[in-house]
Amino acid sequence: MSERVLSGSGYLATVTPDRWVPGAFTLTVDGTPQSHVNLDDPTELFFEYVQRMGHVIDQIGMPGEPITAVHLGAGALTLPRYVEATRPDSRQQVVELESDLVDLVRAELPWSKKASIRIRHGDAREVLGKLPAGLHGSVDLVVVDVFSGARTPAHVTSLEFYRLAVALLSPRGIILCNVADGPGLAFARAQAATLSAAVGNVAVLAETQILKGKRFGNLVMVGSAAELPFEWMPRLLAAGPHPSKIVAGAELREFIAGAPVVTDGTAIPSPPPTKSIFQVRPGAD
Repeated sequence: MSERVLSGSGYLATVTPDRWVPGAFTLTVDGTPQSHVNLDDPTELFFEYVQRMGHVIDQIGMPGEPITAVHLGAGALTLPRYVEATRPDSRQQVVELESDLVDLVRAELPWSKKASIRIRHGDAREVLGKLPAGLHGSVDLVVVDVFSGARTPAHVTSLEFYRLAVALLSPRGIILCNVADGPGLAFARAQAATLSAAVGNVAVLAETQILKGKRFGNLVMVGSAAELPFEWMPRLLAAGPHPSKIVAGAELREFIAGAPVVTDGTAIPSPPPTKSIFQVRPGAD
């Protein structure tokens, strides 16, 4: 196991081998598993919500076609590695506030030197406003997976933030957001309302019990300026993990159910999770 105290937050970050999967490792920050990476097979995605994100990414353009991607939140670069493995020659930008975290991952879990992955250090929202003008309107994939410890900071949950992120999208571009919430789903419903106000076309993917508000977990929100192609939906559901559901259209409006659009003036961090929400194999952390 390797560990480092992150100078920005003071959180302890650890990289631990997965004893059940040779070549795989778990990154844990402040006691919460943040990423699972298989260095021998970057196409293997372990956490359920990351698998769902991977399935959506697979639907962009033609299979294997290079894309332009911006990832807000680095973790152990699970999805950038996945994109590189499944879509070689993709151009990717990764934004991470904790430079120490990137240094730890680079040292312990190095990614392919052939990959066109640029790391940008800084706050996700601040860096969004400083990205090259050429990226605006040309990005196929924006991933929002920003956490400070186990919670998403308030300033990356508002309409103003999402408008900055959506401005990067190409006509076929997709924004993918990892939203963590618990019973009642008040935070998730407000995030769905906010993303819908920013981008127009939104769907939510999650495990059935999470969508019913039965337990804490991760919901994947998919947004696009263009209509989401509903021919994706059966394929996404069939790809698992199971049981799962996609909420879109009239059902999404029902899900939002009058939840308020979040602004900079009303934004709050995501609720704190229980320690058991991430499904990690015994011994992986």
